[in-house]
Amino acid sequence: MEAAAIIAAVPITVLGLFQLALAAGAPWGAAAYGGGWDGVLPRGIRINSLVFGLIVYPAILLYVLDAGSVLESSWLPGSRTLVMWICVAFFGLGTLANAASRSKVERIWAPMTLVIAVCCVILALG
Repeated sequence: MEAAAIIAAVPITVLGLFQLALAAGAPWGAAAYGGGWDGVLPRGIRINSLVFGLIVYPAILLYVLDAGSVLESSWLPGSRTLVMWICVAFFGLGTLANAASRSKVERIWAPMTLVIAVCCVILALG
């Protein structure tokens, strides 16, 4: 269980940092959001990236590490099993979306999100 959590933690952290970079104006729009924007993302999309980079991915990281007994976060609400299944759905759909993206560069995320989804299955079943 601990190994699955640690393995998942690496790409989750990378995704969070990527979203923060997008929010800060990194010109990587072609690698996100369906590749609809070359260069810097529009302000509204950058705000979305900021929310994912500051809140969503760090929260997922905490739940994954707690589910894998890497850290103790008893203050986190909800069932770890339920949250892991939600993460399986989230990252599973993300894998499909990334793999099907018209942006060739965005497809690089598909293997990363697949690894996270598989690790979350292991954590949910554990």
